[in-house]
Amino acid sequence: MSSILRIRWTIAPRIAPRPLINCNRCGSLRAYHSSGKFRVNANGKRIDAWLIYRCIDCDNSWNFGILERCNRRDIEPVLLRALERNDPVLARRHAFDVVALRSRIRRVEEFPEAAVHKEVLGDMPENTTALELQLGLELPTALRLDRLLANELGISRSRLQAWEEKRLLVVGPYGAKALRKPARTGTVIRIDLAGESDREAIISAAGG
Repeated sequence: MSSILRIRWTIAPRIAPRPLINCNRCGSLRAYHSSGKFRVNANGKRIDAWLIYRCIDCDNSWNFGILERCNRRDIEPVLLRALERNDPVLARRHAFDVVALRSRIRRVEEFPEAAVHKEVLGDMPENTTALELQLGLELPTALRLDRLLANELGISRSRLQAWEEKRLLVVGPYGAKALRKPARTGTVIRIDLAGESDREAIISAAGG
């Protein structure tokens, strides 16, 4: 039986990015958060849609464009209904689209807080000496990979770096410096724990 314990970590960020906007009510730069509500405007056959953001201090609104002057026949009916009904899944997806936000607003706050669901894949080896962690992200996150691993495994980031230098920890397929970058879907982390005195505690933490 293999001595490698394979675990899938599914990461769900908790706090959506917040654009920093000059609020005309507050008179200065303020963070705005998603209201979870859409505004849909129909002008003949043309449809515009926005995700409504609110100033965290005064509740002033800002509209983040989702559709612009789109012909109704080119919009999937399911998407249009979701916009009109303020579908929470669709609103969350757009609220976490930091790339689209940055295309409109230069300054955007990002937050590393995330929930991690852990699922052991296959049978538990009788004598586990290595971990294989397979990452999946529900939505993009700013959480650095080294912080994620340190938090979830209960170890220091310096120890992770030492493991990497000794090739006891290997990150694929992104390679060098991946530990210091945000966690990404498809990342696979392999950790050799054969010589670690606290191996059982790390294995227990890895599997949740």
